[in-house]
Amino acid sequence: MPKMSLPEITPLPTADLAYENPEFIESPDARILRILAEYQEPLNRFRREHIQDTVVFFGSARILPLDVATQRLVAIDTAPKHGSPEDEETANKRKAAETDIEMARYYEDARKLAYLLADWSKGLPGRLRRFVVTSGGGPGIMEAANRGASEAGGKTIGLNIALPFEQHPNPYITPSLNFQFHYFFMRKFWLAYMAKALVVFPGGFGTFDEMFELLTLAQTRKFSKPMTIIVYGSDYWNSVINVNALVEKGVISHEDKDLFRFADTPEDAFAILKESLLKHCPTCSPHDRVPEDSPKSVQDMLGPDIASTRA
Repeated sequence: MPKMSLPEITPLPTADLAYENPEFIESPDARILRILAEYQEPLNRFRREHIQDTVVFFGSARILPLDVATQRLVAIDTAPKHGSPEDEETANKRKAAETDIEMARYYEDARKLAYLLADWSKGLPGRLRRFVVTSGGGPGIMEAANRGASEAGGKTIGLNIALPFEQHPNPYITPSLNFQFHYFFMRKFWLAYMAKALVVFPGGFGTFDEMFELLTLAQTRKFSKPMTIIVYGSDYWNSVINVNALVEKGVISHEDKDLFRFADTPEDAFAILKESLLKHCPTCSPHDRVPEDSPKSVQDMLGPDIASTRA
């Protein structure tokens, strides 16, 4: 009887590991894994970089550095006129450029405050990095905060968010502390969780959202630690929010006004921050203060070559 040959059996390809299967990882069923990843991966990096706590800067992404805002107005002034009166479009551009220059002082103030804070915190004892300047990672006030801390030689954190319109990380974030989030609530968690203080510069809807969310957490005592909240630029904030009216209408209490403090100069804000932050660091020496002859502008502090150019 002839010997029968068995058909050759081709084994199946090896299946993807679950965590290497993009169809699964990007599916609704794996949402919990993606959320956990946006918790655990930043935690791993913060531990690796010895970050103990942060000071968070909020503010508009649209506020420009003074030199950039000035260049825009100069470009309008030097554009060919062709002998005709200024048209409505040019007039509107001029008005917007003048507003940009007016608001640019907040960029420079955020930059200087971050510089003072980072320069001071570098001298605190211990191997853990304390009170690291942190922002949402984008342009405007966020860039100013990261920029000032970077110019002081400090580590600085950027917690960026994926948006329909691109928000690229600004170039002043410490590369190893450059984060990108998909979930707003996980980004907000990291903005709040490690923060010992919050500085809110002028801004729009996003800044309002972040500020009032953290004020609500402070009001309802959901923080496990004292949180210093500085609202920077009393003229701006009093013109856009009437806190006294909220008290008069009974929707907040008079004591709720004590949840934050106003500051109008980098020196005043730094003094408030330093006083409150030292309470979180019993072993830190309250050695330095803002010197009497502290520079009054970023130009004075950093020199013309650094202060007048963008990296």
